[in-house]
This record gives sequence, C-alpha cells and structure tokens, in this order.
Amino acid sequence: MKREFDCVVCGETCVDLTLCPVDRSIPLNVQGMQLVESIQPGTGGIVPNSGLAMVRMGMTCAGFGCVGDDHWASLLIDRLSIAGMNTEHIERVAGKSTSVTAILVDETGEHNFLFYPGASAEFDADLIRRRFSLFERAEFAHFGYYGLFDQVAAELPALLQQIQQRGCRTALDATAGGGTMQPLDRILPHLDLYVPSYEEAKSQTGCEDPQKMIRTFRECAPQTILGVKLGADGALLSPAADKWIEVAAITPPGAVIDTTGAGDCFYAGLICGLVRGMSIADAGKLAAAAGACSVTRAGATAGLPDFETLRMLAGIS
Repeated sequence: MKREFDCVVCGETCVDLTLCPVDRSIPLNVQGMQLVESIQPGTGGIVPNSGLAMVRMGMTCAGFGCVGDDHWASLLIDRLSIAGMNTEHIERVAGKSTSVTAILVDETGEHNFLFYPGASAEFDADLIRRRFSLFERAEFAHFGYYGLFDQVAAELPALLQQIQQRGCRTALDATAGGGTMQPLDRILPHLDLYVPSYEEAKSQTGCEDPQKMIRTFRECAPQTILGVKLGADGALLSPAADKWIEVAAITPPGAVIDTTGAGDCFYAGLICGLVRGMSIADAGKLAAAAGACSVTRAGATAGLPDFETLRMLAGIS
C-alpha cells in the first residue's frame, strides 16, 4: 500500500539571508562596505530546499528538523506549511535561536556561506529515535547534511538500519566540504542512495576521478545506488558495481542567477523519479532538470516549475 509520505526530509532547517551581488574576489577584511541590490530572507537547509522542491514536483513530503522559538522559526514553518509541506515534526527548541545562513552571491551566481547552526544542532539521535514511527509512514527518508551534523553522524549507521527495517528507503546528502570517509564508511551500507558533489566526494575519498570515487564508496556499499554530482558536467550514477549511467547536464532555461541549493534540488528530482518508478537513468535526467531550473532564480526552489514541465525539459517520455 502507498504510504502517507513520499519522503521525509530530515536535518538542517534554517533561514537563508541572500545578499547579492557581492564581489567575492575582495577579501572581507579589505572590503569596507559593499552595496547590494537586496537582502532576501528565505528558507534554507535540506528540509526546505529538497522538501519544497519535492512538493513542486507533486510529492507528499514531511519535514523533520529543529528550529528555535524566535520569529525566524515562525517564518520558516509558515512558508513550508503554505507551500504544502507537513511541518508537524519540525521541533521548536525553547531558548534556542533558529539556524541562519548568510549567502554571499556574486554576479555569476556562485556563493559563499556564513553559517550559524543555532537550533539545528539539537537535531540528534535521541530525537530521531523518538520519531521512528514517522518513517513507517514514508517511502523515503532523506537526511542532510553529512559533514555538518556531527552530533548525530556517529549513530547514523544504527539509526538508518532501523529506518530501513521499517520499510523506508534512505538517502543522505553532504555539505561543508564533504568531511572524510569516517564515519561515512559505516553509514554507506545502510543507504539506498548516496550522490555527493564532486568536491565532497574528493574530500571523502581522496580520488579525483568520479569512477574511482564511486568505486571507493562501493567497497562499503555493494547494494547502494551511488553517484557523483558534476555541476555543469551533469552527474555520474552507478546502480551496481561497474555499472555506469552518465547523466548529461541540462541547459538552464534562463540566466544563471544563484546556484544555492542546486544540489538539493538535484537530489529531490532523483528521489522523485525513483518514488514514481522511473528507471535510474530517467530519474537522473529529472534530477538534472531540477538542478538546471534551480539556478535561474534567487534561492533554491523559486525557479522550479511543476513535474510535467520538468519531465519535458528532461526529455522523459
């Protein structure tokens, strides 16, 4: 029987303050003051970015994370609820401030992050264990980010194993440079899907060739769908040992404005395709289309159209 949620998106939940355009070539200590065109408060982190992208694609999605007891928390929860996400499992932490990221975006759409973890640091193993019943209601659980939530990483292998035992498939995204292979080597066997960015995979494996990166992951995860996001070069996916699917990049349907959250949207498209029963190759095409649309507007999801438009852009029949 179909479960209540196509996906539960778990982990980092924050407010993004997008500042653009910023000249990132000038060191901060010599900038003095720069004028920007706008400072836009919006939603950020994997829960809003991937979650709202999935909702745009017609998926049923719940958010699971921590916010503070401040006005930023109300902004986040209101925007997610209005967009159609289930927010019942976003925990308000008394006495804590909501996580905030300042994003400095230059004229090419590339960016730097200034990050305050706030209440997101309260997202821990005990909280996940208390919500195990949530995963019995979901097809997929998508966690993020590896490399950022150290407070739960060491216990993720056991947690993910128990989530899988409840019939829920698991995925993990990375950030903060990617971290290392420890404890990722113990996490990978309990993932159904893992596709970091090239730079994250390079940090984790020490390899520079995408196939070698994936082979390193494969040593730990023989059954996992693995891959590496390659930015403007698309992605490389591997459904099994020595099986390769090259996903071509899709030209953005507009000017590149902001690359923030493009990887989150790629992942959302990939999970959406798999939940809808697409082949891995077609799910990869849908993911590439989502990532391409994401960069055409400020913020992760403002540029995303609906599922049918993405499907046509991806060339999926």
